[in-house]
Amino acid sequence: MDQEHIAGDGDGAGRRRFLALATGAAATAAGLGAVAGCAGKPDGADGADGAGPGESPKPSGSPDKDGPHGFDVKAENARPGNADWQVTKAGPARAIEGFADKVSVLPGESFGLYVSTTAPRFTVSAYRMGWYGGARARLVWRSEALPGARQPDHTVDSATRMVRTRWTRSATVETKDWPEGCYLLRLDAQGGEGQRFVPVTVRSAATAGRTVVVNAVATWQAYNRWGGYGSYDGPSGGYATRSLAVTFDRPYEYDDGAGLFLVYEAPLLALAERLGIPLAYTTTTDVAREKRLLEGASAVLSLGHDEYWSPEQRAHFTAARDSGTNIAILGANCCYRRIRLEASDLGPERTVVCYKSSYDQDPGFKRGHPATVDFRSPPAADPESSLLGVIYDGYPVDAPYVVTNPGHWLFEGTGAKAGDSFAHLVGVEYDKVNTGFTTPRPIEILAHSPVVCDGRPSHQDTAYYTVPSGAAVFATGTMRWVEALDATGDGRSGANHGLDARSGALTTRVTENLLRAFAAGPAGRARPAQDNVKAVYGGSGS
Repeated sequence: MDQEHIAGDGDGAGRRRFLALATGAAATAAGLGAVAGCAGKPDGADGADGAGPGESPKPSGSPDKDGPHGFDVKAENARPGNADWQVTKAGPARAIEGFADKVSVLPGESFGLYVSTTAPRFTVSAYRMGWYGGARARLVWRSEALPGARQPDHTVDSATRMVRTRWTRSATVETKDWPEGCYLLRLDAQGGEGQRFVPVTVRSAATAGRTVVVNAVATWQAYNRWGGYGSYDGPSGGYATRSLAVTFDRPYEYDDGAGLFLVYEAPLLALAERLGIPLAYTTTTDVAREKRLLEGASAVLSLGHDEYWSPEQRAHFTAARDSGTNIAILGANCCYRRIRLEASDLGPERTVVCYKSSYDQDPGFKRGHPATVDFRSPPAADPESSLLGVIYDGYPVDAPYVVTNPGHWLFEGTGAKAGDSFAHLVGVEYDKVNTGFTTPRPIEILAHSPVVCDGRPSHQDTAYYTVPSGAAVFATGTMRWVEALDATGDGRSGANHGLDARSGALTTRVTENLLRAFAAGPAGRARPAQDNVKAVYGGSGS
């Protein structure tokens, strides 16, 4: 794809396509180099346990009560993994695809599965994603062969351009003996090629004493263009044709059906489970709904691309911080869009409403709900920096990551020196410390990387701040951080946006240091931030 089309029209097809490149393993460094249009987002196989095809594995048992925190990650990851979990035969478009009628369930709860396929029969394999000795997944359950059918075509709501499906339920899936965690259900069409994933989270009922992995499902759905429409554009590719609301009642468009999970979340999940960090699992919609869900958590993790937040989710993150829970923002452009969650035909909180610049046309806004516009924008502007410490500054960029504060404890063991540079690690979007917006202090800048965005010089910042509760907040300031955890090449192949093993080693060690410290409790008590904004930026601070 050429640079002109990548840059596109800011909030329309260009942005969606540019971000979509991050989900493709074949993205090249050349295609993600210095590009024009830094818009700053203007609105514009056989399984374990002897299971063969069509058979369920023997009950695996549940380690839910094995550990002191209600779930033993180490015991779970000691089980044999299954390296054949990937989608390797996607097949033609619409060969098989599906969605679940619940974004998450508690262990033991059931959910409905809606599948459309051109094949006469299909199977469902539930893989719990994690570490598993490097296999990254374990087969927990497999269905018998189920009858397949092509479901009715979707419709488009005339008022919001929301894609609607009215499919018949294909199966009810029970999760008895499924351990907590992040799951990909693989749909396999029989009698021909065709595979797709359906993501589901088996969420934790409580998070006290644990580090909470939060799947950014609202953002996955905003970027989902299944049916021709998403939150950025419609079939014409123009911003004006975008959906004003999107629903979970449809498959994910991307080739494998996993949304944004595999690039922006799975590498971090694998690392945390490899370390044996006591984890809890949930989604952005669960955090928004359950006021007390994060109570007592050691830390909460926002992963690689977590852009769309409800006011309730933000309030609950903030309350957790102010009660001593550490927060890690392992991406960029976090907490940028204000959304509202509404019911769909299949259940509550299955519609993501975000009118953006057209917020005054939103019936919900007219009824008194907050405007579904960017958090930093009026009415009721509330810049994300008051929680994150950093603020979104632009896209698209591709720049080296430059270490500024190598003596910080997070860089311990990396061997990094002041001025060390890591190619391609800043991108595709980036954040910075900007005290022109509300910024918690003291805040410490760890990396300060020069970028040029559509001819505008700026900087990317990695930052760390602490608050009176003892909690610490860390923000990477780059969207490629989680992706870089898997970077093992020489940087020339084009995989992982040209990130190399050196970048992978840096991000892995820093993240290990972070996860261990944050899991131990309020990190700011022993490791308070040392404000250095003036030293880094000079003058008034930034």
